[in-house]
Order: sequence, then C-alpha cells, then structure tokens
Amino acid sequence: MFRNSVSWLALMLLATSTSLAQVVSPAEIKDPELRSLQQQYLDDLRSAGQDILSSHFDYPFYLSRKLDLDEAEQQHADQHSIRFDHYNGRTVLAITGNYYAAYSAEKVNEDQRARSTFLNVVLPILKGAVPRFQANREIQGYAVEVSHHIMGKVMSVSMERPENLMVFLPQNAAIKLVAAKDETAQQAALLEGQVFLNAAPITIWLNGEGPRLAGTTPAEDGSTHRQGSAESVGADIVQGSNAGGRSPLPASVSPKPVSPPPAPVRDTSPQALSALQNTNQELIAKVVKDLDPQAHFVAYAAQSFVAFRQGIYLELSMNTSLPESASGSRYKLAAMAFDDHLAHLVRPALAYFKEDPQFDGISFSTTVHVAGKAATSNPSEAVEFFFPFSALRCYEKYDCTGQQLIDAGTVLINGERVALDLQIAEGSSNR
Repeated sequence: MFRNSVSWLALMLLATSTSLAQVVSPAEIKDPELRSLQQQYLDDLRSAGQDILSSHFDYPFYLSRKLDLDEAEQQHADQHSIRFDHYNGRTVLAITGNYYAAYSAEKVNEDQRARSTFLNVVLPILKGAVPRFQANREIQGYAVEVSHHIMGKVMSVSMERPENLMVFLPQNAAIKLVAAKDETAQQAALLEGQVFLNAAPITIWLNGEGPRLAGTTPAEDGSTHRQGSAESVGADIVQGSNAGGRSPLPASVSPKPVSPPPAPVRDTSPQALSALQNTNQELIAKVVKDLDPQAHFVAYAAQSFVAFRQGIYLELSMNTSLPESASGSRYKLAAMAFDDHLAHLVRPALAYFKEDPQFDGISFSTTVHVAGKAATSNPSEAVEFFFPFSALRCYEKYDCTGQQLIDAGTVLINGERVALDLQIAEGSSNR
C-alpha cells in the first residue's frame, strides 16, 4: 500500500512539474495587463499544457520558447511556451513549438507542408487550449507558431532548413473550428483567420482543392505546386533521430497516391473564343438584359470572351459611378468600385453559370467615374478584375471575403497589374 502511494505521488509530481515547464512564469511578462492575466489564469494555462502534450503527434513535438532548434538542442532548451500576448491589437493566447518532421522539398510543396503541420500539430493544440478559454471575454484570439523542417538539395548538396507556420484565429473562429463536425465547417472557420508560412500570407485548403487565395512567392526550394491530401504527404517525410540526424520512414508507410494527370491546356485561339461566343450568345444576352439596371453595361462594347494568362474569361464591361465626395488615388477608386459596385454583381452573375462552363472565370471590367468632376481634373480609371470560378464560388458561398477574392484573382488598373488591399486603399486619402 505504501509503495503504491509513493508511486502515485511521484506520478502526480511529475505531471505537475511537466505542466509548469510549459507555461511562462507571470514574473517574466513585462506588460502589466498580460502579466495579470497570466497570474489569474495560471491553472487553466497549466491544464491546457497538459492537454496539448497528451495529444498524439506523428513526430516529436516540443513546446518551446525558441523556434528552429535542432532536436538534440531542444531537449535541453527552455520549453516555457504558453503565455498571453498581443497580436494586431488583440489579446491572444500564444503558443510556440518545434515539430520534428522534415518534408521532402522535391515531393511536398509549401501548400501541402502547411496543411499537414496545421492538421497534425496546430489543430490538436487548439483543441487542447480553446475549450478552456472560449468563454473568457478577455481572450480575443489564439496565435500558434510551429516550426518544421524541409529537406532538399542546393548545388547537389543535401541541406535541411526550418520553416515556420503561424496561424491566428479570432476567438469566435477558433470556437467554430474545434467544434466543427465536418471539413466544410472547419474550412469556413479557418478562413476567418490568418495563416503565414515564413511570414508570407497563405491560405490552407483542408481538402487540397481550393483556390490559392493569398499571394505567395514561389518556394525557394524549387518544389512544384501539386495538390494532395494531408494524409498523402506522410510518405514524403523523414523523421529526425534523437541525435539530430534524419532517417527514412519505415517501409510500412503507404506510398503516396499517384497524382492525376494535369488538366489539358486551354485553347485560347481566336477560333476557340469565337466558338465559345456563339455557343453562349443567348445566355450572355440574358445576363446583360437582367443585370443591366445594377451593372450599367457599356453600350459600345459587346460582352465577350477574352484570353488572359492561359485562360479564357467572360469579360463584362460596365461603368462605375462614384459619388462626388470620392477622391484619392487610383487604388482607392478601384477599391471603392469593387466594394460599392462590382462585389454586388458576383452572386447575380454566377447564378447564370451553375453548370460547369467551358471557360475559366469572369472579368469585371469597369471604367470608374467620379460624379461632378471634370475629366481633365479627375480622369476616369479603367479597372479590370479577373476572377477564376473557384474563387468566385468560394465568395458566393460566403466562405471567402472580398479581399480573398481579389487576392485569388488579378487586378489591372489602366492596363497595369497591381496589388489591391481594400482596407489600406480605402483608408488612404491621396496615396
């Protein structure tokens, strides 16, 4: 009896010391407000730490004060990670850690790496933390940053480098995510947050088939962008040993499914455009007739199909009139044209193309006029928004914001491609 009691006490002390090791001490936090929260909810933070570490991870995972540590170094490094912090003016629960899976740069692209680490690490962390703070009005969100590794070659020399995934979710979105019963609900919640891979914004699509909504630069490792499920990524990961080296996964791991052949290249020849125009002429005429009161289609230009960036788009040409009070740069006028006019046409226009069309998207092309301003003092701006159907459908179902729709497409102002941030553009005066 005594021996059993001692064993039980030893286990309790070990669990307590482990949970303490994961939580930043309130005395280390300089901000008085955050320090007070850390002290007030210390027990909840410790419990969250226990829940996180009790989760199953495919590869070694450590809560850590520092990212990008070698595994051998991590075992002796500071693992105090869970703390309250500020992110974009919000009070958030922040958690950082190192995940010792290394993805093959040749076989796993950045979208797949982000999705795999999110599903295998970030989501279990959120499931361990959110339930304990979801009713706390002082906590406005969650920021989780996890480092994983990439294996590749530079000038025929094998190299390994870290890559950091950061996920921010507002409180309501985090609650919806962990409570979601299906992938669709999870995806909708995830789109309410922000995701960064090595500080570059990206969008994680859980089914691997959504549009690439956030503009990112090509991966430096030279990987190609291929779609694949999170499960299929596992066969292209190598796991770190305790000595910090890497060894292949055992042969029992199922091989990665063969990717489907790439879609055929779209025929954008004049003959193909003409044939598409003839096939859809009656439907286009109905669109123009029904939507003209709100779209203000131009009378001098036919609504026609155009080739753009290896795709075909139905170009809808119209006029946008902004109030006399509108002023500012071409970026601000373009942003106002989208918010006040074009965004309201997306869902009505898509209603005419429920079947799978034989083209790639819609181009909303408009000439922006400011009421009461002479052309010489305030010339009109020609703005074109090229949106692929995948992004338009996402916006139609309220799964994507207007900004995400813009990021998924291409914007031209007076024939020049631009990056358009609605919030920044409309918040400026004369930029």
